[in-house]
Amino acid sequence: MPFSLPLFDDDPDQSTAAEALLRRARPVEAGHYDDLRDAEGQLRPGWEAFAGHLGGSLDDLGQRQALLAKQIQEDGVTYNIYGAQGAASRPWSLEVLPRLIEPQDWRLIEQGAAQRASLLNQIAADVYGEQKLLKDAYLPAALVLGHPGYLRGLHGVKPLGGVYLHVVAFDMVRAPDGAWWVVSQRTEAPSGLGYVMQNRLIVSRLFPEAFRAMSVQHLASGFRRLLETLQTLAEPCANGQSPRLALLTPGPYNETYFEHAYLARYLGLPLVEGGDLTVRDERLYLKTVQGLEPIHGLLRRLDDDYCDPLELRSDSTLGVPGLMQAVRAGNVVMANALGTGFLESPAVHGFLPALSRHLLGKALMLPSLPTWWCGENAAWQDVKSDLGEQVIRPTYPFGSVPFEAVVGPSLNAPALKAWSARIERDRAAYTLQNFVPYAQLPVWSAGQCSMRGASLRVYALADGKGGWQVLPGGMTRIATRDSGPVSMQLGGSSLDTWVITDGPVDTFSMLHQTLHVEDLVQRQRPVASRMGESMFWMGRYTERAEFQLRLVQGLSSVLADDDETDPAVLEALSDLARINGLVPEGTPSLTKSPRVFERATVESLGDAHAEQGSHSLAYNLGALERSAQALRERLSPEHWRLLRALGDNFRQRLLGPESGDQPDLEDEDDADNLPDLVNVREALDHLAMQLAAVTGSQTDRMTRDAGWRLLTVGRLLERLVSYAGILQAFWQREAMHTPQGFDLLLMLFDSAITFRARFQRR
Repeated sequence: MPFSLPLFDDDPDQSTAAEALLRRARPVEAGHYDDLRDAEGQLRPGWEAFAGHLGGSLDDLGQRQALLAKQIQEDGVTYNIYGAQGAASRPWSLEVLPRLIEPQDWRLIEQGAAQRASLLNQIAADVYGEQKLLKDAYLPAALVLGHPGYLRGLHGVKPLGGVYLHVVAFDMVRAPDGAWWVVSQRTEAPSGLGYVMQNRLIVSRLFPEAFRAMSVQHLASGFRRLLETLQTLAEPCANGQSPRLALLTPGPYNETYFEHAYLARYLGLPLVEGGDLTVRDERLYLKTVQGLEPIHGLLRRLDDDYCDPLELRSDSTLGVPGLMQAVRAGNVVMANALGTGFLESPAVHGFLPALSRHLLGKALMLPSLPTWWCGENAAWQDVKSDLGEQVIRPTYPFGSVPFEAVVGPSLNAPALKAWSARIERDRAAYTLQNFVPYAQLPVWSAGQCSMRGASLRVYALADGKGGWQVLPGGMTRIATRDSGPVSMQLGGSSLDTWVITDGPVDTFSMLHQTLHVEDLVQRQRPVASRMGESMFWMGRYTERAEFQLRLVQGLSSVLADDDETDPAVLEALSDLARINGLVPEGTPSLTKSPRVFERATVESLGDAHAEQGSHSLAYNLGALERSAQALRERLSPEHWRLLRALGDNFRQRLLGPESGDQPDLEDEDDADNLPDLVNVREALDHLAMQLAAVTGSQTDRMTRDAGWRLLTVGRLLERLVSYAGILQAFWQREAMHTPQGFDLLLMLFDSAITFRARFQRR
């Protein structure tokens, strides 16, 4: 996406960007770390360097912010919010200013996150192995065995390579004294990697000069490491073949589905749902249009509970029956391994310092916030008098008493007393963690820098050999207001995280640098049966929308023609319009009441919920977008933007401002106040250009595999159905042999140019 913004302000009378940033930034709340300014009130080194690349002022930040919002809208970057009405999709929230992390801070974070990831992997190995940590009381057996994330059916099962955790996410905050603390960890199916990359692509293009000059580390090598690790670990179960990997998603209604599709496309993996997979003879297969294809590794975004309805949640329709048995047999790599969810319990943090000294022989470089599991009577007695200084968290997120974390300092005395009594009734279900005010970062809004509380999520990626690489960046999330909970579900926002290096910048690319023999050997890309069906219907809906568009354009030309049209042609057009859902059944024909017929046609064009909704042009445009949603990882960004824009642009151009009450179709006076088909030609012409672009993308910008062939079959089949309907209507009404009827027939067949080129001289 090209950006053309002034990087410098030529007005020498204006203050520098650094001075403007200081002047426009609001002060932080008392007791919070200021990420923008030091103790003397001056910009920190990273921010001073960043401001130096903005030129003389901050006036163009508003333009950059508008470009950012436009890019998110065009790319279709979304996040699903769960509520009483189900999942509602909203645009991903991203701020224009990045978060800057200095080299010395990153060295601590990088080493500390790698250390913690190694520790957690060793804990998982022991808990599913000899369980010495439980026997020696380094971890309470009641905490681990009572956690729903601990899967007893996998005890004694060692994953391939002995790697339980392939991706670990750590949520960190910065205390008022500048120290980094780990608040939580995600070990089951950590989310956010796709959004991290998307944030980087957008923000780095907004500030290209600053990004290059400040030596910001790139992210690509981390994703390549993840892919290579999974391929290496899956080799033993591939029987000498190149391992096949896939990304398992719960489906389009998951809150982070966008990143599932994004990651699948970026890593070159097929995006699969549980219904696309099957287990045969303890091996995992992908159901494709060409038969069963073996899958040797799954990068999953599906929680443990839903992975196998045979052994876990029996009501799950998202998982794969028999998957647990395939894991036991060592025939598939699961990233992360099933059963690692118990490590996400906040209660585990209280035992990590001793576990680190026991297993690693050294203290944690990145400490956890002081944490007490109330299931231990001594811990509860020690901390209950200080309940007002703690954060109350559920020990088991999906246990019998699920609730959101409660900040003790925000509770009054009666509320604290009530919570204390509640904890007493079931102490094991509660964990207390020290409250620490989050560091506040600058967020640009309405020409000012407000300061918002923020947390940082970093990702440690296993190399399969006992080592770890920490992705040089991460997901910075901010609260909706100056002080408040940091949560995307509660309306929070995100920032791109720039890690500044004082060494060389890693310029690794995901593209192969060296080709090997196996890279040159033709290898068919598997097309899941579900995906093949979606490709087929995308082809049909594309062709159906194009035909309906030509039919409306034909109606428009006939109604605009001053010459009298043959009644047979009008009757044939009326029949076609009814059959194809352009007007409701029972609408008077063009020969009886052309104005009522015209009114009904215009009304149905942008209405996807009419009685004939399954046939209307607006419905078919929406159905085309919905079928493409299931194919997102196979579509180019430009192709996806075109499909997303079709329906919205057409309705906006067609309908304009929302009208009031719907007029009566049978009332000729009422119909006179409505736009006619001639006035909507601009919307139709614009839609025709967009559909032509979609057709071009489908023809020349998609991989010509079995899926593309199904798309083509769908288009051709729909074309035959449409052409058969045209011929039937014109033959029945005897409109074929009239000059007007023949010309209209050529237009509906989209063959006028070809006919003239071949036959007009004869």
